[in-house]
Amino acid sequence: MHKGRLEAFSDGVIAIIITIMVLELKVPHSDNITALKPLLPVLMSYMLSFIYVGIYWNNHHHMLFTVEKINGTVLWANLHLLFWLSVIPFVTAWMGENHFTKWPVVMYGIVLIMTAIAYTVLAAILMKREGKESKLSKAFGNDRKGKLSILLYAVAISLAFINTIISLMLYLLVAIIWFIPDLRIERVLTGREKG
Repeated sequence: MHKGRLEAFSDGVIAIIITIMVLELKVPHSDNITALKPLLPVLMSYMLSFIYVGIYWNNHHHMLFTVEKINGTVLWANLHLLFWLSVIPFVTAWMGENHFTKWPVVMYGIVLIMTAIAYTVLAAILMKREGKESKLSKAFGNDRKGKLSILLYAVAISLAFINTIISLMLYLLVAIIWFIPDLRIERVLTGREKG
């Protein structure tokens, strides 16, 4: 089957996720700049999550660009990814409202690690379907970046029981690692892969 409906559906779900997150931002009842101070944790949580959702949207687009056709297994793997992405607004709001306390930061990390695993599973299914010599398989290689991200999430979740600020810094570090679109795919598509 063709991938067009999968891409359109995924784009729609991701747009809704971003909309839900922004609707959680409550406007202060004062016109004084100091009225924003209590909202800073909520705003910071929103910014981090917006970046994460944007990263997934961007890399999802790049990954699907290399694929010609999909099957039912790909559809379910994509729904698995979308499920975990759809939980991001909940944990984002919980973390921001509670000013980065232990359990909200832990749960935020659990959602991030599950989203990363779901993305990895989707990529693996697509690579298996496309074959070892496909552009996607060549681009992903051994996926050090993905494995490092999952490891950093696991460390951040564990450290949240000691210091949530360190956990948040690790979540931010993973976002920075992925902020630039996945150049591995762009290199393969333009014929500049490393031999």
